[in-house]
Amino acid sequence: MMNKYYKFIEIGYLIISVVFLYEGITRFTTEREKAYIFLAFAGLAIFTYFFKKRFRKRFEQRTKDQENQENQEK
Repeated sequence: MMNKYYKFIEIGYLIISVVFLYEGITRFTTEREKAYIFLAFAGLAIFTYFFKKRFRKRFEQRTKDQENQENQEK
């Protein structure tokens, strides 16, 4: 159940990064200072996506390993 929640959160970070990229690109010619801020937040959102994805996969693997270890002990 929680894995689905984590996957939705990851997708949310990708959507946010696309919005920030769009805003950064469209404002680049008129408001460069704001555009740099939007592009920085887009980079941060992309970094957070990959970080969360890696963390979720490690968590899933640890859970599987614990289940396998419990099954072997029985």
